[in-house]
Amino acid sequence: MNKKLLIKNAKAIVSCDATDRVYWNSDILINGPEIIKIGPNLTDESAEVIRADGKFVYPGLINTHHHFFQTFVRNLVTIDYPNMLVVEWLDKIYRIFQKIDSEVIYYSSLTAMADLIKHGCTCAFDHQYCYTRASGKEPVDRQMEAAKLLGLRYHAGRGTNTLPRSEGSTIPENMLETTDEYLKDCQRLIERYHDPDPFSMQQIVMAPCQPINCYPDTFRETVRMARDYGVRMHTHLGEGENNIMLERYHMRSLDWCEEIGFIGEDVWYAHNWEVLPQEYERLARYGSGVSHCPGPAVLGGFPILDIRAMQDAGVLISLGCDGSATNDSSSLLDSLRVAFMMQAYHTKERGGCVSAYDMLKTATVNGAKTLGRADLGSLEAGKAADLFMIDTEQLELTGTLHDPGNLLARTGVTGPVWMTMCNGKIIYQDGELIGIDEKALAEKGEEVCSRVLRKDSEAFRGFVF
Repeated sequence: MNKKLLIKNAKAIVSCDATDRVYWNSDILINGPEIIKIGPNLTDESAEVIRADGKFVYPGLINTHHHFFQTFVRNLVTIDYPNMLVVEWLDKIYRIFQKIDSEVIYYSSLTAMADLIKHGCTCAFDHQYCYTRASGKEPVDRQMEAAKLLGLRYHAGRGTNTLPRSEGSTIPENMLETTDEYLKDCQRLIERYHDPDPFSMQQIVMAPCQPINCYPDTFRETVRMARDYGVRMHTHLGEGENNIMLERYHMRSLDWCEEIGFIGEDVWYAHNWEVLPQEYERLARYGSGVSHCPGPAVLGGFPILDIRAMQDAGVLISLGCDGSATNDSSSLLDSLRVAFMMQAYHTKERGGCVSAYDMLKTATVNGAKTLGRADLGSLEAGKAADLFMIDTEQLELTGTLHDPGNLLARTGVTGPVWMTMCNGKIIYQDGELIGIDEKALAEKGEEVCSRVLRKDSEAFRGFVF
């Protein structure tokens, strides 16, 4: 029997629905994973009541690009992303990545997922392309294990790198796979985990890492298999590789994707800060989305996406944290704030900045569309009960509460939320991950990080653990 919950007397409920409705002093009735009704003075004697006095309620944030395996390569002055060129950074960071094993995957994923959950994220996509001799083919399985433990809705991107250094890639030999290896494991993962039904907690995405580090056939076969199975596709694009693509294939990255067929409503790209205004229309026409990752864009000194112009052209923009090696944070609330500030700076002279509320919809409604989830992204009857709450009865928020839609990004609400609920279950509340021995997991994660990655590594030399 489904458990009923009644969230009672929320100060405001920001629905992010098609009418941008905000419910004041209202309730949410939930049955199992599903929202049944929103409005004032709701009653149901069979429901467990959750008091939400003084709370603002928002749809759960949806992260559309990340690399969980990078979470144990953070806060390193020895590999300082802001002070390096991308090529230099890649050369140094891959020396560490190739040591990653199954235990690092599990505990680094738990770390990133916990950070996401504590900051209001209820559905996360991760681009897992790190397959080493030590990790084997287990990374996605370990991530599914971690997501189930924490209660997070998880879309796993099964990535790969197939092109060797001798043919122009940046990937060490012991992190390469063949296209056949990759396809065989994609089939295994899809048949084991992919659930296309409403309120699904796990899905698989086929996601070769990027065009310059894979054979063209890897992408062609991805298109064939993904469309046979009805799963989505993802890759890095427009992230500094266009000159290489022009030299290698005599065409820009988007042209190459179009020729290969790696484009359409079932495809989205990460970053794309090299996208040209004349390419906006093509992205919109095909329905391919772009995951904007503001943290690494600022840290790397990359061009700022013109989100207003892209959205005006009809391009679907969502929000991602990106990997912790280039962000050092898995807080999507922080990314929301940074993205809004970037757009304000970028468009100041010509006007038309994306509002703080529109940026919230980028991280909710647009994230759901990007992942193909009609059941997520807004708070309304029939949608999944994925939400988070903040406590407004705090002195630092005094004077801001008249506009809950703009509040988060505009005023910089980036700390841990009061509650996160996923699929109708509370998974984090008042500083605690529900049903989790966080201290024990943190201690074990530190031990794994030190044993596997820090030992005998130049990147960690001179530090005390």
